[in-house]
Amino acid sequence: MSNCAYDLRTALIFCYHLKKTAAESHRMFVYGEHAFAKSQCFKWFKKFKSDDFDMRSGEHEKPPKKFEDSELQALLDEDDAQTQQQLAIECDTRSRLHMFEIHGKDPEDGKMGST
Repeated sequence: MSNCAYDLRTALIFCYHLKKTAAESHRMFVYGEHAFAKSQCFKWFKKFKSDDFDMRSGEHEKPPKKFEDSELQALLDEDDAQTQQQLAIECDTRSRLHMFEIHGKDPEDGKMGST
């Protein structure tokens, strides 16, 4: 986090404790290239109102991907740029092939015992 961003957030906390509004605080800090957007001030004030005074932005952090489906995880490990539709089609295709194997059917014609 840049020092300027940290300083501005610290100043916003100060304004919050002085009972300033987000709009008032934004007007106080509109200067130069390091100014907050008005929406950012409102976002930070919303955090402060919920007693969250963590100074880290969190804007660019992505939550870790969690999958309980090992088949889906394997597909993503192969190519994590696949769309949801591509993944669904691939999962459906693999699922159908697995069902053919379980029931002893030939995936080509769907008949029993023709493997």
